Amino acid sequence: MASNGNTDWRLTGEGVTSCNCAWGCPCQFDALPTTGHCEALVTWEIREGHFGDTKLDGIRYAWLVYWPGAIHEGDGTRQVIIDENATDEQREALKALMTGEHGGTLFEIFASVCPHERETITAPIEFESDRERRIASVKVGDVGETSVEPIKNPVDGSEHRARIDLPDGFEYKIAEVGNTVSAQVKADAPLDIKLENTYAQLNEFDWAPA
Repeated sequence: MASNGNTDWRLTGEGVTSCNCAWGCPCQFDALPTTGHCEALVTWEIREGHFGDTKLDGIRYAWLVYWPGAIHEGDGTRQVIIDENATDEQREALKALMTGEHGGTLFEIFASVCPHERETITAPIEFESDRERRIASVKVGDVGETSVEPIKNPVDGSEHRARIDLPDGFEYKIAEVGNTVSAQVKADAPLDIKLENTYAQLNEFDWAPA
């Protein structure tokens, strides 16, 4: 079945997000970001997916994003980076999804709040995520990288586990909360991101047009 007369699609897989908010990230609850603005490196690995007849299994892609205030206030800047292993057809399929014109609440919302869209680029994307253990490592070519581990008790070093449960969430239903040990993005401002001991989330996703 097509969405609004457009191409039928579905994506499932794993996502890793590192942003500049404190653990818990107020943005997850429609509150203002910890530091007044929002910046993040977000990476996904598609486990199974298709856009029309184009298979997207195993493809990875990332977003560099920045908003001068809360995400819902808009005026954001975004750059999409697609795994160099993707074919031309797969890249065009993902670029089409990013426009939000083929449905999918996440794609529609982020297209609307990121009017400053930089040219999509390709890079080798390394992606390792163990959601249950809250451990992840991502490297997006020479552009950016992040390292995630569990939040640790400051007294005895024991691992702390917390989840965000959003039954009606459009990005995820349940996310494991972790600690971005460090993240760095080399890009022109405002996408030149540097994080240390900030919010991280590891989540499964299952997206399709409404």
